[in-house]
Amino acid sequence: MDFTVGELIIIDNEEKKQFEMKEKICREKIDLVEKLGVHLENREQLAPFAARILAYIILTGKIGTTFDDMVTILRASKSTISTHLNHLQDLKKIVYITKTGDRKRYFIINKDLIVQYIDAMINEWQEVKTLHLEIKKYKETINTQKL
Repeated sequence: MDFTVGELIIIDNEEKKQFEMKEKICREKIDLVEKLGVHLENREQLAPFAARILAYIILTGKIGTTFDDMVTILRASKSTISTHLNHLQDLKKIVYITKTGDRKRYFIINKDLIVQYIDAMINEWQEVKTLHLEIKKYKETINTQKL
């Protein structure tokens, strides 16, 4: 197919716009990885880099991300990525899938993660409720006794 110079300039401009848009989205994603990573680090009691890996996987979504992608995008050593991926898998926060014809592992969020989080919150609330009931009973007891 032959193109005129004018058509090539339009194609180049379109490609440039697409590239700039992808670059902007990548910058926004990395900024969000940092923000969400700090939040997850505190909420989930994770190591800082494990939290960033988890944030990156969350933002990548159901298509998943590969080990090599994380090494490149998160700019960390293979051993660091590997250590934290194994830890996150042990915690059942992430799982991996494979795709037909592709030998790579694609890491995604464990679909039961939100249920695990809600269960943990319910357990914590039950513990707090039990503690408050014990305190209430204690105070009622000492308030009825004459000193």
